Amino acid sequence: MYTIIDIETTGNGIKGNKITEIAVFKFDGAQVVDEFTSLVNPQCPIPQFITGLTGIDDRMVQNAPTFYEIARHILELTENCIFVAHAVNFDYGVIREEFRQIGMDFTRKKLCTVRLSRKLIPGLHSYSLGKLCSSVGIPLKDRHRARGDAHATMLLFQKLWSSPNAETVFATFLNARNQEATLPPHLPKTVFDRIPPKPGIYYFKNNKGEIIYVGKAINLKKRVLGHFYDKSAKEVQLCNETAHIDFELSGSELVALLMESAEIKRLFPKYNRAQKRGPKQYAIFEYEDRNGILHLAYNLKKGIPRPLKIFYNPTDCRAFLEEICRTFALCPKYCHLLETPGACSHHELDSCEGICTSTESVISYNKKVKDAIAQTRQQVSKAHIIKEKGRNPNESAVVLISEGMYRGYGFIDDQINISTLEDIEAFIIPQKNTLETQRIVESMLSKAESFVL
Repeated sequence: MYTIIDIETTGNGIKGNKITEIAVFKFDGAQVVDEFTSLVNPQCPIPQFITGLTGIDDRMVQNAPTFYEIARHILELTENCIFVAHAVNFDYGVIREEFRQIGMDFTRKKLCTVRLSRKLIPGLHSYSLGKLCSSVGIPLKDRHRARGDAHATMLLFQKLWSSPNAETVFATFLNARNQEATLPPHLPKTVFDRIPPKPGIYYFKNNKGEIIYVGKAINLKKRVLGHFYDKSAKEVQLCNETAHIDFELSGSELVALLMESAEIKRLFPKYNRAQKRGPKQYAIFEYEDRNGILHLAYNLKKGIPRPLKIFYNPTDCRAFLEEICRTFALCPKYCHLLETPGACSHHELDSCEGICTSTESVISYNKKVKDAIAQTRQQVSKAHIIKEKGRNPNESAVVLISEGMYRGYGFIDDQINISTLEDIEAFIIPQKNTLETQRIVESMLSKAESFVL
């Protein structure tokens, strides 16, 4: 037994989405044996754009029953039935959430007429309900009203039911171990099956071929599947628009992060938000006070012409200055690690040799500061190579940082002899040094295998 269902909603994502109308057709494999249609009072305002789409406004639903009042009937009507809908995960997810909010469980096996149509009526340009019905000659009346769409879906389901090979296809989709029901309605299973469980980046594309999301993963297949199980409003909308997935192997998480960042900056996909606005930069800099004492300090990079070193949060700035204090016996007060009118009294640092109490000369102290500056600039100017796993066992990935800036990444066959920076640069794919990539490589320098040239 099957129940073909369609709902109209307030359109605020799965958890905020409230039903405004529901229609159910009960089908026994030969004919419709029961039917139920009702407006539903969502107990919240209906957005104007939803009214423009469906024609359902606040006035129409003010005297309609709430979902709580019809829940028991829906539960009984769908009991021991397979839940069928066009793009089933949306309707099923909203209805299940409505039940959850009133303290009731709702679990049914489900079938998606989009995915069934792709199998049993292949080769169509579009599988949206309107275009699909037009392609196969199914009348569609009262579009974007629950009964009209549910009735069209029921006629489509009957056509699919009577198609050659339908029994095998239906059985496959209802198999509990089959992943088809989890996949987005417009994504062919063959596309998902070819994604490997390896590190890399992936591209979600819509039915026009436009890239709408870029992500990275250590395990591409597992991460992509995670999108399909996530029922947040953004993820459901993303998956409903996804019709194809491309991928590119990276060999390692670090290279995947860098590839992802570059592609987001290049493409600005619709569903990527995190890296569209870069992080703040903080600069370590030097200055001389009226007494001729050299200070080291940090502040936002804007307006600092020649910073010693760049960080992306004040905590890392302080950690760097503390290390400089220890290494070169500098004063925490003059490294701006504490604000005090008198002598320094940093609870973790006792490196000061007396500049703040005038027991150390300005000349002696400034020499130590200049040594610290020289060493920092020398370290920044060196070329650092981070070595990572390649895309296969016979190659390595390398990331180049030169003069304190990220230059790019590349892949080198392990049989090729590399001994100089010029040798490595020949394999580097040049990349832009952005705030995001700088933050990524600096965070990995202390963790990954690297060497200096």
